[in-house]
Amino acid sequence: MTELAQFTADNPSSRKRGKFESSFIFVNQALVVAMMAVMVALVFTNVVTRYVFGFSNTWAEEVSQYLMVWIAFVGAGLALREGRHVAVELLQDLLSPHSRRRLRILVACLMAAFFAAVAILGLLFANFAVDLESPMINISMAIPYACVPIGAICLLAHLLFIWRGYVAGEHEVSESLESIDEKDM
Repeated sequence: MTELAQFTADNPSSRKRGKFESSFIFVNQALVVAMMAVMVALVFTNVVTRYVFGFSNTWAEEVSQYLMVWIAFVGAGLALREGRHVAVELLQDLLSPHSRRRLRILVACLMAAFFAAVAILGLLFANFAVDLESPMINISMAIPYACVPIGAICLLAHLLFIWRGYVAGEHEVSESLESIDEKDM
């Protein structure tokens, strides 16, 4: 069993997932992995051709940059699901459980509103760039810019999937840096 599959199997919250949610996560992960593989292959090939054969694929750098941005936006929802975004929890830790829950509801609503706004504005911006072309590969700039609304929609979907667990404080939280440092010592 792969490490990712093992993590999913050992994770108690993954057993509560519906078929659609599990499929959505799988497609999201597969897309990020595929884009990373293509980016690594392009960069590796470009380095080899530049330093071994003396020529460079001028378009590879541009495609790699676009893929890196796509990976960041599309992968952000997966990071949100695992609690890997920066969070300052000092205020909520000082509150009573009831107030903490209310604060989490407020934060979740603000995140949802922000993701929706970014998706709408990203669609408008991508639509604006339809007639613009990229410098090297001559594709519509709407394709690279489409990562913003698609990433925001993914973030919103992941937030909606984990909403109940987040509000209840049962969401997945990645290991903190302090606990990693303590293990290493």
